Amino acid sequence: MALAGGGGGGHVRGRRRPRKRPLSEINVTPLVDVMLVLLIIFMVSAPLLTTGVEVELPKTEARAVETDQEPVVVSIDRDGGIFIGDSEVAWDRLVLQVAQEGGEGAREKPIFVRADGRAPYQAVARVMARLSTEGFTKLNLITDTSAPAGGEG
Repeated sequence: MALAGGGGGGHVRGRRRPRKRPLSEINVTPLVDVMLVLLIIFMVSAPLLTTGVEVELPKTEARAVETDQEPVVVSIDRDGGIFIGDSEVAWDRLVLQVAQEGGEGAREKPIFVRADGRAPYQAVARVMARLSTEGFTKLNLITDTSAPAGGEG
């Protein structure tokens, strides 16, 4: 005789297994590992991202220039060649190229002049005088401040 009350296939109430809930915590260890690797990569590559013209800056004891605007960098190599960024600029196009590189309000932006320590003084003076007479007022000479100036010849 079968029982009519449905007592055969039901669950027993006292022995229910707890549901598995998704883990709501984020494992930050892999995130920290990735961030440290990126930090090291940027620390190593940042000095290599400066301007591309190779110049040996003269050593001075001056303090670093602080500016909140992105400067236009004009480089002068040891032979007196003039560069803006990586591209060489002809003397007659210097002012036009600096104005284009600086964008809107270029005459008010700082201009960093990076000259090789062995570059002719005349080349550096001519570039600075030309930019100054054309209305660029924030001219800065960039030097190497990492070591004190000494008796180097």
